[in-house]
Amino acid sequence: MDKALQPSSAKAGKVDWRRRMSDNVAYGLLVYTGLQIFVTMHEMQSDSASMLPLFVLVILVAAIIPMFHHFERRWEGLDDTQAADPAYRAAFRRDQAKVWALAALLPFVITGGFRLLALLV
Repeated sequence: MDKALQPSSAKAGKVDWRRRMSDNVAYGLLVYTGLQIFVTMHEMQSDSASMLPLFVLVILVAAIIPMFHHFERRWEGLDDTQAADPAYRAAFRRDQAKVWALAALLPFVITGGFRLLALLV
């Protein structure tokens, strides 16, 4: 059967680790950004005179996005054969877990760290 005539379900069964990691990074950044804004807004309401919210948002732009992009770059280097190789599943799952752990926990860690620093100063 000609590849162009194959049903989309046959094409859908093929894994592309590059695309899947790119999707995870994009969604992880959305979750991280949403949480960061939520935590920052909460901090702004509790301590309006502090510069803490601005510093936290600068960290978002200056450090976190490149950190997340690091995971994506690791997978971009795969060729088409490697990108569909099921042997990469365990490595993908490890990186996926790291992306989501960072997305879920880092906003609280960063804001808490700055909050602690503000209390000490």
